[in-house]
Amino acid sequence: MERTLKDYLIISLKGVAMGAADVVPGVSGGTIAFISGIYEELINSINQINLKTIKILKDEGFAAMWKSINGSFLLSLFLGIAISVISLAKIIRYLLETQPILVWSFFFGLVLASVIYVGKQITQWRIITFVLMILGAVTAFFITQIPPQHLQISNSFLFLAGALAICAMILPGISGSFILLLLGVYKPVLDAIHDKDFKTLGILALGAIVGLLTFSRLLKWLFDHYQNLTLATLTGFIIGSLNKIWPWKKVLQSEMIEGKLKILQEKSVLPFAFEGDNQVLYALFFAAIGFAFIILLEKLALKKKINCYS
Repeated sequence: MERTLKDYLIISLKGVAMGAADVVPGVSGGTIAFISGIYEELINSINQINLKTIKILKDEGFAAMWKSINGSFLLSLFLGIAISVISLAKIIRYLLETQPILVWSFFFGLVLASVIYVGKQITQWRIITFVLMILGAVTAFFITQIPPQHLQISNSFLFLAGALAICAMILPGISGSFILLLLGVYKPVLDAIHDKDFKTLGILALGAIVGLLTFSRLLKWLFDHYQNLTLATLTGFIIGSLNKIWPWKKVLQSEMIEGKLKILQEKSVLPFAFEGDNQVLYALFFAAIGFAFIILLEKLALKKKINCYS
C-alpha cells in the first residue's frame, strides 16, 4: 500500500497518542493502536523482523529490507511514541499530582468506550467467548490489586522490566507503565527520561525490543487462528483494567520513601464516599470527553475504510 507524507504524519500522531497513554499507569498504548486501526498492521510489521530480514538485507539491499518490514510505518509510529513519551512525561506526571481525579476521569471515559469498540469486533459469541472475556477481566482486575514492589534495580532487572512492560504495552487493556509501577521502576524510568540517563533507558529499551519481537509473534498467531477468542480476552482485559483508572481511590497503605509519600495500596470507592471531593460534575465532563474521543476515532476510521473501498 502506497502512503503519502500526510499518511505517515497521521501515523506519527497516532504514535503520539499511544505514547501519551503509555506514560499513564493503567492506560494501554495497545488500546489506542487498536481503536485507531493500526493494531494488526503493527503486530504484522513487527513479525516481519526476523533472521530473514538479515538475509534480505544481504542479498537485495537496504531498500528491499526496509520494505519487507514496513519500515516507514514502524519508524513513523515509534517516532511519534518517542516524541510523546519524552515531551509529555513531565506534563502528565504534573497533572496526575495536581488534578488526579480529572485526569483519571478522562482516561476512564476513554477506556470505557474502548471496551465497546473492541467488543464490537467479535463476530461470533459462544460460551467459550464469554468465559475467556470473564477470565480476562478477572486476571486484569487481580493485577490492578497487586501492591507496587520496591526491589533493588539492577541492569538485568531493568532489562526484564522492559521486556515485560512492552508485552503489556502492545496488549490492549494492560498498561506497560502500570507493569513498571508494579515492579517498582516507574519513577526511576520517568527520572531517567527527565535526566537524560541514556544508560538506564538503553537497557530498558533493549529489554523492550527483545520482548516486543517475541511477544508479537504469539499475538499474531492468536489473531490468525483464534481471532474472536483473542478479542474476547482482550475485551476482558480492558474491563478489568478499569479498576486501576477509577478516579476515586481510598488509600489503604502508604509510607515515606526518599522523602516522598508513596501509596502502596488503595481501593476504588464511590464519589460520594470520597472525602472533600467537589469535582464530580467536572469528572463526568472529562469522562464524557474521553468517551466521545474514542467514538470520534471510530467514526473517522470507519469513514476512511469506506473511502478506501469506494
